[in-house]
Amino acid sequence: MAKIVKGKAFKGVVNYVLDKKKEAQIIDCDGLRLKSKASIIQSFIRQVSLNSRVSKSVCHISLNFSEQDRDKLSNQTMAKIAREYMNKMGITNTQYIVARHFDKEHPHIHIIYNRVDNNGITITDSNDRFRSEKICKELTNDHGLYFSTGKENVKEHRLKEPDATKYEIYNTLKDLIPKCSNWEQLTNELRRNGINTEFKTKGNSDEVQGVRFEKNDYLFNGSKVDRAFSYSKIDNQLSNNNKQGISVRQTQSDSPSSTIESTVSTLGGLLDIQPGIGVDDDKREHLKIKKKKKRKFGRQM
Repeated sequence: MAKIVKGKAFKGVVNYVLDKKKEAQIIDCDGLRLKSKASIIQSFIRQVSLNSRVSKSVCHISLNFSEQDRDKLSNQTMAKIAREYMNKMGITNTQYIVARHFDKEHPHIHIIYNRVDNNGITITDSNDRFRSEKICKELTNDHGLYFSTGKENVKEHRLKEPDATKYEIYNTLKDLIPKCSNWEQLTNELRRNGINTEFKTKGNSDEVQGVRFEKNDYLFNGSKVDRAFSYSKIDNQLSNNNKQGISVRQTQSDSPSSTIESTVSTLGGLLDIQPGIGVDDDKREHLKIKKKKKRKFGRQM
C-alpha cells in the first residue's frame, strides 16, 4: 500500500526520510547532489524555481509491504519496484530520491520527488490516490508479493489517536452488523458500546445519504472507518440479515427513521395503506374471487 503526502517545503521531509535514527539507506535517486542533506534540499529548491505556479511542489510517498515478504525484498528489488511504481504513476523526467527504513517490522521505503520536472512542467496529481491503489495491486501481483487481508493485520497497540479510536469502531461494527437486522438495533447496540451514530441527509430533505460514528470525541464517516461501512453497504447488509430471518419481525425501524426524522416520505407513498382494507378483508376478497371463478367454470360444464 502507498501513502501520499504533498507539501511546500523539502527541508522537513528530506530530514525525516534520511533520519539516521530510522537506519535510512538511500537505494535510488536521480538529479540530486548527494553530498549532504543540505545539498539534496538545495537541488530540489533550484528546480522548483523553474515553475513558481506550483503551490505544492513536494510529494512524499511511502510504499509499505507485508512483513511476510521481508526475505524477498532486497534493496535492489525495492528500488526496482519504486521505479516501476513511479513510471506507472507518470512520475518521470524529474528529481527523486528513494530511501529504505528499518525502524518497523514491515519493509517500507520512502520516495521524495519534485512535482516540477526537469523542464519546468508540473507533474499531475489528478486522481493520484485512486491510481496509486490500482498500481500497488498490480505490482503486488506482478512481483508475487503477499496480499494483506486488511485491518486484521494492523498492530493496534501501536496506534495513536485518532486511529486507535477508529479501529475500536471498526472492530465493533464488524462484530455487530452481522447480528442486527435494522438500523434501530444497530444504533442501540453501538450506543451500549459507547459509539453514537449520526445520519447525513440530502439538503433539507429526509433522504439519508451517509452515516457517521462518534466515540471518545472523535467523529468518522462510515466509509472512512472502512469501505464496507458506508451507509449504503451497511443498509444493504442489514436488509439481507432481515431477509435471512435474523430479526424476529420486520418493523419500520429497518431504516434510521427511529433515530432521525422519518425517511418514509422518500418512498413516494408506496407504503401507504388504503383505509378500510386490512389483512382479513384482503383474504375475504380473494376467497370471493375464487368462488366466482368456480361457479363460472361449473356453468360452462
